Amino acid sequence: MRPLQLIKPVLILPLAFAGLAACTWVDLTPQGERVDLMTQEQAANCERVGQTTSQILDKIAFMDRSEEKKQEELRRLARNEAASMGGNAIVPATEITEGRQRFVVYRCP
Repeated sequence: MRPLQLIKPVLILPLAFAGLAACTWVDLTPQGERVDLMTQEQAANCERVGQTTSQILDKIAFMDRSEEKKQEELRRLARNEAASMGGNAIVPATEITEGRQRFVVYRCP
């Protein structure tokens, strides 16, 4: 086997994992699209509905995922869940820890 033939599989596998780590796996539902991300100050005049905790994979195949992608997925999950709870806004209540984040769900006028 020629050296070039060995290099191709070795390069393809890490590139495939890097591509997977960059992907966003969570889709917003039509209801979730109507849920806004707010700050605590913006939600001051809203009714608290409850809270939800979102969880995603922190790593894929031993590769860390970007903080931006993790945050995006956690917010999408929280927005989808907030809609099912009758809320129309979420406020992050905690920082991301090991792929988990808690959100407070509100119903705003």
